Amino acid sequence: MTITIGVHSSNPSLYHLYHLTRLGLAQEELAPLGESVVFHPYTNGVRTGELLSRGVIDFGGTGSTPPVTAQAAGHDIVYTAVSAPRPEHGALLVPEDSPVRTVADLKGATVHLAIGSWQTHLVAKALDDAGLSHADDITAVRSADDSEELLRTGAIAAWVAQGAQLAAARRTGGLRTLIRTGDVITDRSVFFARRDLAENRPEVVEALTRALQRADDWAAAHPRRAAEIAAADLGGSADDWETALRTLPWRIEPVTDAFVAEQQEAADIFHRTGFIDRPVTVAHALAGSGEGAGSGADKAV
Repeated sequence: MTITIGVHSSNPSLYHLYHLTRLGLAQEELAPLGESVVFHPYTNGVRTGELLSRGVIDFGGTGSTPPVTAQAAGHDIVYTAVSAPRPEHGALLVPEDSPVRTVADLKGATVHLAIGSWQTHLVAKALDDAGLSHADDITAVRSADDSEELLRTGAIAAWVAQGAQLAAARRTGGLRTLIRTGDVITDRSVFFARRDLAENRPEVVEALTRALQRADDWAAAHPRRAAEIAAADLGGSADDWETALRTLPWRIEPVTDAFVAEQQEAADIFHRTGFIDRPVTVAHALAGSGEGAGSGADKAV
């Protein structure tokens, strides 16, 4: 059997596992099980649930939001592992001289963010904690190449930045952190698989998790080389990428009740504010839950 791993640039562990294929980390872990490995690169992590359901990939990873929206869309996924929290991975920025001092001050404002990513979780929870709704009280617009410029010129009120873009923006100066990600959400990388693989071949999932940890260990030990790989592939400077990569925990952890509770809170906020159109029971996306395809989302009421 060949295991197909989905990979995109927004998931650091999978990204570096893919770029370290010359080290054969994934194949080395799976070969004793009689399995081979191929990678399926794609650009939009939000599609991960769909690709799993269609059988295009067997295993993938994103931030916190795409698994919830995948369940809401009826895709049958199973959580397999998570990263440690990433408190410095991103931030909601405003201009240094902005009158916006609290999240509540964003009411009626335009905010740029990667819609459908962990950034939606960040903004939605921060607004919810302030008694506001990201659906009704701000105008959420998908980030673009000119988001930082629009923020600096006052055309938008706030922007969620991450990784090398965040490092570059802070290096340039003139912007202020309104929300530090770790003060609102844990912002974990999340890994999930097709239910048949997770439940029928748990040893394969365990091997993939070991391969991810080995890739993380490499990135933690070689931050400059990891930064050079990212800069050459994705743009930006190696210095900014190194700054960003050094903030990541590079540690894979098991799925816990606390994580499921975090995801459930996000799912409830998303449903209450209309980001997803039906409620989701996150625990249905656990191995052995007895749930099947399409049952990750409860019937709308």
